[in-house]
Amino acid sequence: MPIDNNSHDQLERRLQDIDWDAVRRPGYTPSPAAWEDQVLYFLMLDRFSDGREQGFRDNAGNIDSSGSTPPFRFPDDAYTADRAAWADAGDEWLGGTLKGLERKIGYLKRLGVTAVWVSPMFKQVVSDSHSYHGYGIQNFLDVDPHFGTRQDLIDLVNTAHAHGIRVILDIILNHSGNVFGYEYNPNRYPAQDEHGNLTMDARWDGGTYPVAGWRNAFGETNIPFGPINPASHGYAWPNDAVWPAEMQQAENFTRKGRINSWDNDPEYFEGDFVTLKDINHGEHERDAYNNRIVDAFHVSPALTMLCDVYKFWIGLADIDGFRIDTVKHMEPGATRYFAAVIKEFAQTLGKENFFLVGEITGGRYNAYNTLELTGLDAALGIDDIPDRMDYLAKGWREPVDYFNLFRNSALVNKSSHVWFGKHVVTLFDDHDQVRKGNDKGRFCGDRVNNGYAHLKAVLGLNLCAMGIPCVYYGTEQAFDGAGNNDRYLRECMFGGAFGSLQSTGRHFFDENHEIYRFIADVTALRNTHLALRRGRQYLREISDSGEPGSFGLPRMIGGQIRSVVPWSRLFDNQEIVLAINTDADNARAAWVTIDATLHSAPGVLTCLYSTDAAQIGTTTPVEARNGRAIRILVPAGGFVMYR
Repeated sequence: MPIDNNSHDQLERRLQDIDWDAVRRPGYTPSPAAWEDQVLYFLMLDRFSDGREQGFRDNAGNIDSSGSTPPFRFPDDAYTADRAAWADAGDEWLGGTLKGLERKIGYLKRLGVTAVWVSPMFKQVVSDSHSYHGYGIQNFLDVDPHFGTRQDLIDLVNTAHAHGIRVILDIILNHSGNVFGYEYNPNRYPAQDEHGNLTMDARWDGGTYPVAGWRNAFGETNIPFGPINPASHGYAWPNDAVWPAEMQQAENFTRKGRINSWDNDPEYFEGDFVTLKDINHGEHERDAYNNRIVDAFHVSPALTMLCDVYKFWIGLADIDGFRIDTVKHMEPGATRYFAAVIKEFAQTLGKENFFLVGEITGGRYNAYNTLELTGLDAALGIDDIPDRMDYLAKGWREPVDYFNLFRNSALVNKSSHVWFGKHVVTLFDDHDQVRKGNDKGRFCGDRVNNGYAHLKAVLGLNLCAMGIPCVYYGTEQAFDGAGNNDRYLRECMFGGAFGSLQSTGRHFFDENHEIYRFIADVTALRNTHLALRRGRQYLREISDSGEPGSFGLPRMIGGQIRSVVPWSRLFDNQEIVLAINTDADNARAAWVTIDATLHSAPGVLTCLYSTDAAQIGTTTPVEARNGRAIRILVPAGGFVMYR
């Protein structure tokens, strides 16, 4: 069977049809030695590139003039679109493709990206016109035609690997798209569907609801719920029901209705989709003496199917890692089984450190606990991590509140420094911003707190503090999306009808943008200096005068902080001193404590980087103040680095 053909006649309809010998490649790209060395970049595939851009630099660094979409130019192209039409466009498919992304690998390479995290590219439910995000899967073994073909994915990964960039796929385990419908029952929660027909709004209440049937491509439930009979319902392929065919078993779906409360246990476990939500690792089963049965875990058919599904994509395309959606809504035992199976398979291909990062909401304690129970490699740093990083850089959070996030040993008895650096992906912007409720906005969309003026500061903090840093697409072009809906966080890089800064028809692949250049410069230094990627970290004391007794950690005064905020990264006998300035209007100077065992006085530290280029290469003397200290000047809203 050809594996490079997206014709549906050529695609597997059932897992048992996969020819694993044909899937396996002659060789696979090894995993990175350490994922904390990597710089991740997360993009929404539909919003990144349609391949029609004009005047961008191609993968070889040459100007490509073949496209039809001109580059964005501020301020001429900003805020020119009709607001209502522009906002409506943000809720629809807009045209980004795998081929478009492949053509921008050089753009990411020159930015300093070493791993690209791609939103789900699997075939979506056809009747859902808003599933551009990729989280409504109808066929787990197919690439959505909006994005391209299997071969396009293979080509993308090959090109990325040739440029030293790993590829992480966003995957879903606990739900599919809207592939089946419930019977109408006026005594339950009647509502109108998208076609105006009365339906039952099946809300979770612990009971099982009767199902009308599989949905077809028009959203109608006219196919009997259960295994599809090819003789009578052959038309169901490829756009109806759910695929592969093994997933069509009724017992693979809980049929307990939609989730209303995403924080209510067991509601968020038992809402629609497969029985992997129902399985556990013994927590909920007890013997006659009320002791937990630790060997009570039973693998569901749905879970084994999904393991095979995602093994298929690793084998086919040489994928390097998975970001697993909605881990909170899965039993830890199911997640642990999946992690073990996937890692074992990846190891057979020479990928010893296949990366599994989970979206785990519910705070840091839940994240740490979930990683302990499941064996995932890392938690996505959402909730308090982006909140504190975001508002610290803008001068509205205590510095100690962010840096204390790294001192997690009190929670799970882990080594304070090593654990966090290896197991948390840090970012300040993402595609959901669950923490902000209905008042969503990118960092630069926060005009009240002058987000753009602090953008270099927060990027310096994210790229050079502990954790595995991740940049959300468009940040390098100062995207400013904000509004009461996720769509405003998902602007188009390639322009289209929903470009950032309320523009249309203009692309944003500008490698001369000052923020792009800043990230490129800092990631180059991060790659050069091991101490910026590994080892320990300390928030440092500061002083205006440098006099004895005047040193202390930087603190908020009157609900804000306008100050130098310094920290040290230490590895072995190396120390790099870094600092941001939370004052967007004025440069700030301060005496900063450094490690007295590593530095003698007199001595000097040299400025490796500053947002004021004139500072780079200058030195500052080490003096015997508060042990040892140096005096540094940080530009307004800026970032500096000394060694």
